[in-house]
Amino acid sequence: MYCRVIFDLLSDSDNGYTEHLGRPPVNMSESAWMESLTRPSKTLSASAVLLGTWLALLTIVNLTQGAYSEGRKVLWLKFLTGVKESSTTEMSFVIDDAVFGLVSVVIFAVGVMGLNKSHEGGFSSWASGLPSCIMSCLLTFDGGFKKLASSWLVALGVLFYVTWSISETTWVDPGVYSVAIVLISFGVGIGVLSESES
Repeated sequence: MYCRVIFDLLSDSDNGYTEHLGRPPVNMSESAWMESLTRPSKTLSASAVLLGTWLALLTIVNLTQGAYSEGRKVLWLKFLTGVKESSTTEMSFVIDDAVFGLVSVVIFAVGVMGLNKSHEGGFSSWASGLPSCIMSCLLTFDGGFKKLASSWLVALGVLFYVTWSISETTWVDPGVYSVAIVLISFGVGIGVLSESES
């Protein structure tokens, strides 16, 4: 209220200019910065799609064979809150499965909606171009060494996680996450740095 009173005192109602600033008042809905804040990010939307897909995969694995280890099902709410006994051998459907599955669907849907607004051709165009995009990032040297190293670090992190999880039938091993996260985060970090340099 106090700021509004000051603004009204400084504004010149005849020509719409703000006396204090010497320029017309800016309508927030028309300003470029407001538009950039409300426009969905293509990178964030793609990340949401990938995260939602990964969570859905974990939900399916947990329901079918157990994600904790073969025959041991993760109780997601206990696992994420740090409870020591966060698994069970009983493979029946529990509320944790519904919550985790719902979270994965919501994150995936938010990513799809964002890609539909931010990517030319929408989600289907992005998804169909993803394999060729991945292969070109891994096999071409167009972006320089940093870009190539970044792509390979991310790919090695994902490959390590998937290979270990399949071979050891455990999808929630903190040690595996530690190794995979280091590779993926360094890859993403190097990629961001190389993009900012160009």
